[in-house]
Amino acid sequence: MLKSLSISNYALIDQLLMQPSKGLSMITGETGAGKSIMLGAMGMLLGNRADTKVLLHEDKKCVIEGVFEIGEYGLKDFFESAELDFDPTCIIRREISPGGKSRSFVNDTPVLLDTLKLLGAYLMDVHSQHDTLQLGEGSYQLGLIDAFAQTQAELKQYKTDYKTFKQSQKAYHELKQKAQELQKEADFNQFQLDELGALSLQAGEQSELESTQEVLENAEEIKLKINEMLNLFQDEQFGVIQGMAQIQHGMQSLERLAHKFQALRERFQSSLIEVKDLADTLADEEGGIEVDFEKLEGIRERLSKIYQLQKKHGVNSVEELMALEAELADKVFQFQNLDETLRVAKATLDQAEKQIEESGEKLRKLRVSCFPDFQKSLEKLLAGLGMENAKLVVEHKSTEPNPGGMDEIELLFSANKGSSPQPLKKVASGGEFSRLLFAIKYLMADKMALPTLIFDEIDTGISGEVALQMVRMMKEISQNHQVICITHLPQVAGQGDLHYFVYKDNSSAKTVSKIKLLEEEGRIQELAKMIAGATPSASALESARELLRR
Repeated sequence: MLKSLSISNYALIDQLLMQPSKGLSMITGETGAGKSIMLGAMGMLLGNRADTKVLLHEDKKCVIEGVFEIGEYGLKDFFESAELDFDPTCIIRREISPGGKSRSFVNDTPVLLDTLKLLGAYLMDVHSQHDTLQLGEGSYQLGLIDAFAQTQAELKQYKTDYKTFKQSQKAYHELKQKAQELQKEADFNQFQLDELGALSLQAGEQSELESTQEVLENAEEIKLKINEMLNLFQDEQFGVIQGMAQIQHGMQSLERLAHKFQALRERFQSSLIEVKDLADTLADEEGGIEVDFEKLEGIRERLSKIYQLQKKHGVNSVEELMALEAELADKVFQFQNLDETLRVAKATLDQAEKQIEESGEKLRKLRVSCFPDFQKSLEKLLAGLGMENAKLVVEHKSTEPNPGGMDEIELLFSANKGSSPQPLKKVASGGEFSRLLFAIKYLMADKMALPTLIFDEIDTGISGEVALQMVRMMKEISQNHQVICITHLPQVAGQGDLHYFVYKDNSSAKTVSKIKLLEEEGRIQELAKMIAGATPSASALESARELLRR
């Protein structure tokens, strides 16, 4: 429910604070006093767009703030999906800067206007005599039937089955499309796979082959160079090792002469060991190198095939070719098993389709079964609202599965005897539509978690006993739902738990709209003025008192 509404610097409103009753609150005032401006401000909290034209003072920002109690609205999932912190007391704020920038906040967290619109739909439901658009929509009418028939469990099951059906349908169609693509590519994929498979590629082999090729291509020269170096190492008279052996003897002599040369001798000993090991390694390398033109040709041929395939597929390594081979193998496998995969997917789709038809039919039966009671209940309410000849018909058509079910609903309405019921948007006048809309809200009040209901002069075009019946119904709705009613009828205004009066104040340089909560005497005066004009008579005042007593 709406706990408080504060507005500053909006249109004709400088500062305004309203704290409506949790039951039925009435708002009255002269035409042009600012009642519609208040509705405009409330619309801002519902996500309506705004511009700088709404600023009363162009150098100050406009701020509209609503405080709502939402603990029983079941909105935790919505707040979680919108990445907002949930609190049973929700504060919505809209700000419009002098520069025209508009910002929206929920519990001080900035939000997009679309998010605010979604949240606002859960919090306030504004209806006026001109509000024909929503009631004329098939989806809204279907929602009314579902609420009346109490189809929550069946609709939830249908939506679960519909989601499964759409997923299965999507999977099957995607698989069919993929099958067509695989069919076109099948022979080519198999050819490429065979081409790659013929090489029996191994990870790391390219660099190894390239290294071996390099050695084989230069084998004779490599052996010659190594032998030249081995001669320099191993010559018995002038070789490096022979010369170092003589130096070793000298080092040993130095160590015997003075102990301080031990470290120097050890360093040299390490160098001698390293040189001998280097010579042995060169000898091993020389012995392992062979001049093998046949082997070289085989390596060249294999590398050539690898290079050709790399160029063909736009890759740079054997590992990438192996990854491509695995991918092609998977495509070939899929193609070879395509019939079975399609059969399984089609069976899954058929089962999902069967399931959604069953749940859709169950939902349809429940909906259709409530049509007579729905029609009769509304016609009875409309008769009580002065429309004794009103006729309402629920027209139904079966449809293909869609998110809302397998039914198409259209409400047909006739207000006059002898007239054939027609779609709502074609036949109902403003006053008739107001009463129909009100009757629907009354009928749904105990079946839906309605938010704060705001009726904007929904009593236009009615008076007398019909008006009294309407306000009695409002009182009933307000037992479980917050209702705010903007009215011009004294017999309606007199039944509110609270009565707010909107008026123009011309005491300053600019005319501004203000609102005040009327106490009992103030209510009597206002009701009397609504009955008899600006200067009410004693009888008008007594009539006002009678309305309050009633």
